[in-house]
Amino acid sequence: MKKLNMSRGLTAIILAIPMLVLVGCEDFLSKEPDSTRAVINDPKKVSQLLATAYPQAGYVVFGESMSDNVSDKSQGYDDKTNRGSFLFEEVEATVNDSDSPDLYWSECYRAISVANQALKIIAEADDPSLYSAQRGEALVARAYAHFMLVCLYSKFYDPQSASSDPGIPYVTEPETVVIKQYERRTVNYVYQMIEKDLLEGLPLISDGTYTVPKYHFNTVAANAFAARFYLVKKDYNKVLQYANAAFPGTTIANNLRPWNTTMENMSPAELYAIYSRASQGANLLIVETASLIGRYMPQYRYGMTYAKSQEIFESQSLASSSARWAYPLYYQGDNNYFVPKWYEYFVRESVNADIGYLYTMLPLFTAEELLFNRAEANVYLGNTAAALSDLNLFASKRLTGYNATTHNITATKIRNFYNTSNATTGLINAILDFKRVEFVQEGMRWFDILRYNIPVEHTTNTGQVITIPANDPRRVLQIPQTAALSGLEKNKR
Repeated sequence: MKKLNMSRGLTAIILAIPMLVLVGCEDFLSKEPDSTRAVINDPKKVSQLLATAYPQAGYVVFGESMSDNVSDKSQGYDDKTNRGSFLFEEVEATVNDSDSPDLYWSECYRAISVANQALKIIAEADDPSLYSAQRGEALVARAYAHFMLVCLYSKFYDPQSASSDPGIPYVTEPETVVIKQYERRTVNYVYQMIEKDLLEGLPLISDGTYTVPKYHFNTVAANAFAARFYLVKKDYNKVLQYANAAFPGTTIANNLRPWNTTMENMSPAELYAIYSRASQGANLLIVETASLIGRYMPQYRYGMTYAKSQEIFESQSLASSSARWAYPLYYQGDNNYFVPKWYEYFVRESVNADIGYLYTMLPLFTAEELLFNRAEANVYLGNTAAALSDLNLFASKRLTGYNATTHNITATKIRNFYNTSNATTGLINAILDFKRVEFVQEGMRWFDILRYNIPVEHTTNTGQVITIPANDPRRVLQIPQTAALSGLEKNKR
């Protein structure tokens, strides 16, 4: 990860974003015990160890840059990951570059290594039964990191080809040698192993073992992960099972971000400060990531322009012609549009240093995603009324001056808006469009593009058109060169 100067050095900024300085990150994430000073020999210390069993890097920059949420602005902050991802080239950034695919790969396997070390400690303890909750967290964390890897670095899950598509190494033991040979097996095998770890670990999780549950796989977050996993597998009954286990009855409503009430009148600085906080009910699991998005997201050359923002946010008209999303849209300089989300933490290299490292707290699971996953599952199960209910619940928290009569989303409105007589098609389009708005500049749109084989077309400022159809191998991130040098087969191009 690169060191940066504390100064932003920006000019002509319409909205001045405050520099947010943090001496250390202890307030946001408990740390792994120092192995040179501590012996990890009790459940509390294993829980501290497991606080680092999560990828401390993000997918936001490359996920967003590959999606249809961005355009070429012709100028802006030149970032290798942003540029290479938009052009669908192999990103030249390495593990030393924040937000790069190589760093994300490395961090996923580092997190897996921590989970495996915790499981080894538990297995060798005098009384492993005392570590039941820690074992549960380690298994689910290991499943999550592998799940993210296989989604990004292998062909996206397709039951018709998963048994032959190359997967990623599923690692279940701590590494004891400098270079170890791994095999990729298949996507289907990886999914079987993810499911095994997830189903074994989830029932063991106990929120009472955590100081701050949202920095760990708590029970709600673990159920949200299960719902996401089974949505990808298209097992819709299980999506409902785990979504309802996370938020029984109507309790999810009080955990959605209040964009059109409390948050609507907040300043950008206030929005930055609360968006990724553990105190936000919408955030189910958050992790500290080495990332530059808090500083550069609006300014990336390949990002959200005014024209692209109009395209993304046009789905508000589904509720009514006068409906308006409550999300505040700001801009910095020329054509750099953004919604205030990412709070930058600057950690000085030393007490008196002006250089240091940038971090961002990243929500890995949210109540909004879980609501959308539940709605999507209900669509495919034929529960149209339940799906519409969830869409209306979302709208009630997102439309300015929401009126249940005026803004009621109906099957007829959906058919007319999307010009389709197919109820399923219309509902799925509405869900995907609402998700696109909700998670703009979070990288989440890319996963829906993969799931639904949505083609992507990027046009450069020179007029070059880059078309990425559903079967294009460039949709799969390349295996890092460091892993290939250890004998791991690279993805075909």
